[in-house]
Amino acid sequence: MQTMNDAVLETHLPLQGRRQGKVRDIYQCLTTHGEPALLIVATDRVSAFDVVMANGIPGKGVVLTQISTFWFDMIAQHFGDKLQHHLISTDPADVTGLNAEQIEQLRGRVMVGRRAKVVPIECVVRGYLAGSGWVEYQKSQSVCGVSLPPGLKQCEKLPEPIFTPSTKEDEGHDENISFDKACELVGEPLMQKLKSLSLAIYNLAHDYAQQRGIILADTKFEFGLPIDGEGGEPILIDEALTPDSSRFWPADQYEPGHDQPSFDKQYVRNYLQDLVDDGRWDKIPPGPELPDKVVSGTLKKYLQAYSELTGEELTM
Repeated sequence: MQTMNDAVLETHLPLQGRRQGKVRDIYQCLTTHGEPALLIVATDRVSAFDVVMANGIPGKGVVLTQISTFWFDMIAQHFGDKLQHHLISTDPADVTGLNAEQIEQLRGRVMVGRRAKVVPIECVVRGYLAGSGWVEYQKSQSVCGVSLPPGLKQCEKLPEPIFTPSTKEDEGHDENISFDKACELVGEPLMQKLKSLSLAIYNLAHDYAQQRGIILADTKFEFGLPIDGEGGEPILIDEALTPDSSRFWPADQYEPGHDQPSFDKQYVRNYLQDLVDDGRWDKIPPGPELPDKVVSGTLKKYLQAYSELTGEELTM
């Protein structure tokens, strides 16, 4: 698909409503069946410390899309009618208004999704004590209002997975909040449902990944509601269980008490942290250009995550 020289950093398609996030370009579109939808393009942009880097990781968007598709298929098979997701198609040829060149550029890196009203809560599930959860635990022996046993180590497995919502911010950092605060923002009945769904998806994915020699430490989900009127059941939207939205650790290297090696942007973060420590970058945009070694090392990690989770190889 992509080579190391042709990262897709942005798209400009002849479609309405273009929005650009840190990694994704999103358009309003119609399917070839006339259904209103969203075209979600996973570009090869890479961000760290909330800053987009000057260059990308060629093929990264393809890998993330294929991992999401794998999980959406599993979720659909497991939950059936109990949980719907937004994915209609991953074929850009199913979108009207694109020419052959645009379709080829997008192949492998798009999701055509049902439109929905986004619930402004990040639904985070943690099975292990890492990241901001570990930082908060050291201060209060709790995470997002959930009390935890004393004496837990960094990255230790929790007695049971916990649901720790956060706000969904368009810019800047999302903010961890308590479940009660999330209920105030969007309503308790909806949050109870999202909590139950999130924990169920996490448990499914965690158990599957464990069989593949991978620990799913934590992950976040996004949900949407039908846009045609009030009510309706929430659907799973955005990406699902990728190295960008989850912590995946190799089980054979797992050792509580310190940070774990992971299948994600570890190469990028380590390189940038060295720049910060040396005074060569201050975490303010624009992001620096990543050297080839960091780019290739990061892509290798994403491809390894895909192959170990799915049992298949994805050739770039």
